[in-house]
Amino acid sequence: MPVAMWLTIAVILAAIVLFSTELVSLEIVALGVLVLLMAIGLLAPDTQLTTESLLAGFANPALLTIIALLVIGQALFQTDALGGITKAFERLWPRHPSRVIPIILIIAGISSAVINNTPVVVMFIPLLTAVAARRKLATPKIMMPLSFISILGGMTTLIGSSTNLLAAGIALSYGVTIDFFAFTVPGLFMAGVGAIYVIFVMPHILPSRMNEKGQEVQARNLQFITEIRLYDGHPLIGEKTVAGMFPKFTKMTVRAVMRGYERYVPPFEDMTLRAGDVLILAATRDQLTDALKEWRAFDNPRISEDQDGPTDHGIVLCEALVPPGSRLINNGIDQRGFLSQHGCLILGIERRSRMPRESLSEIRLDAGDVLLIAGRSSAINNLRGQQDVVVIEWSASEVRPHRFASRAQLIFAATVAAIATGIVPIVFAAIAGAFAMLAGGCLNVRQATRAIDRRIFLLVGSAIAMSTALETTGGAAMIADVTAMTLSNVSPAMVMSLTFLIVAILTNFLSNNATAVLFTPIAISTAQAFGLDPLPFVVAVILGANACFATPIGYQTNLLVMGPGHYRFKHFFIAGIPLILIVWIVFSIVAPIYYGV
Repeated sequence: MPVAMWLTIAVILAAIVLFSTELVSLEIVALGVLVLLMAIGLLAPDTQLTTESLLAGFANPALLTIIALLVIGQALFQTDALGGITKAFERLWPRHPSRVIPIILIIAGISSAVINNTPVVVMFIPLLTAVAARRKLATPKIMMPLSFISILGGMTTLIGSSTNLLAAGIALSYGVTIDFFAFTVPGLFMAGVGAIYVIFVMPHILPSRMNEKGQEVQARNLQFITEIRLYDGHPLIGEKTVAGMFPKFTKMTVRAVMRGYERYVPPFEDMTLRAGDVLILAATRDQLTDALKEWRAFDNPRISEDQDGPTDHGIVLCEALVPPGSRLINNGIDQRGFLSQHGCLILGIERRSRMPRESLSEIRLDAGDVLLIAGRSSAINNLRGQQDVVVIEWSASEVRPHRFASRAQLIFAATVAAIATGIVPIVFAAIAGAFAMLAGGCLNVRQATRAIDRRIFLLVGSAIAMSTALETTGGAAMIADVTAMTLSNVSPAMVMSLTFLIVAILTNFLSNNATAVLFTPIAISTAQAFGLDPLPFVVAVILGANACFATPIGYQTNLLVMGPGHYRFKHFFIAGIPLILIVWIVFSIVAPIYYGV
């Protein structure tokens, strides 16, 4: 047993080093850990470290819950189900978008005090994603702060996290009662100081825009020329000019209005838009996409349905370059011909030399022009083999029609209500919600698959295997015994402080629930040895077990934001370790004073 235990500890330490340094890809390290732990189990059969127990992590309810919630979040983003809320936040300080994020984070932290922090993060991930997309903010700078501030909020009340309830239940079996506000005062101090770091310091530590490969992405803000024809019933009909401009177009520039054979250019004097008008607009891709969504242009697209099957309602937008030698050069844009030949529409043209005022059919294309094209996924893929346009690989993105938004909102609300009330297990509610999103057409299987990050799947599975191996081989019990012996000859206040720190370190590598289970009895016995009330020492375990900021495997909210933020293991180390030290110092000062230890 000792040999197997020390081998297991060596494997875990090596995995932590490799995860944090990223000398080897995360996927290879996770699979290597599983292979080595299974080998230890085969070489030491008396440890009961079986292959089945090590692989059980891949069927763990927590992992399945995270995957299902990621699918639900992707459905909300695809349908723009939170568009109304994001627009409400958008109206707050329109000239200072950076002020909106702290407000959302503070609301999330307060909510986590009275609602389990997992559903809080589930609710706010799509909201922050949408707000960041509209405000052109870097998602990696706000996703990890969301997880951390929800954890901090969960430290203030008994129901803030499942760890609090679990540790309180174990303490009650030893005759120690933990009431609802037993650790609210030290928790508030820790949450307050920690929130200052999370909101104002962490964004400067975290990376900027990152893609799935951890590479920085530069945003494109160049403008496309497009034309909008006002058909009967269009929401812009009846719009009047004010001071020569159209108030509706605050984010886009109206280059010209075509009415019959007449062309009107700014400033527009006493003009009212009517059916049949054609607007020539200049707008960025995001501004144009948002406007077309608002005008319901994607709800009944003029694009053939036989491309991806009848259940694929999504439209893909991409940018394509007109190369030298293209047959499109010196020709106007023939929408009917392009649609019949390629199954796509050309929404706009980006030209760096000048901004034309003509309609798309009148603009003669040049080599180097960039076209904004909309079509089904398979039609866009077919364009990649054409010689007349070169699809820019990173530019493709999907747009979902608004008609699925209310359906997605209803499913999401039902899922969150089921999780928050606890009427069904969280894993059941999450999987049922993901199924409803797929069955209801809010996203297709391809989009759901993209929402699942393989790094999270392998990381969680290998982390649970490491935790299982450490407990099975006796390593966890050995660490707990050594901790108890070490703390036997120091002052009570120092015992509380060191207990918090040790638990905080271990909770980032074991599960926080396992750490709470191991150390709650130790804290109670230590307090009894000092002849003191066990409550402060149990609180040290509870709050320490919540300080899971240094690794993504520390708590499931960290795993939830790992994919949307495109984080690597090292990002949690860099941003999380200072926060652990901050809350430890605050606890060490406030808790002994508050509890009179």
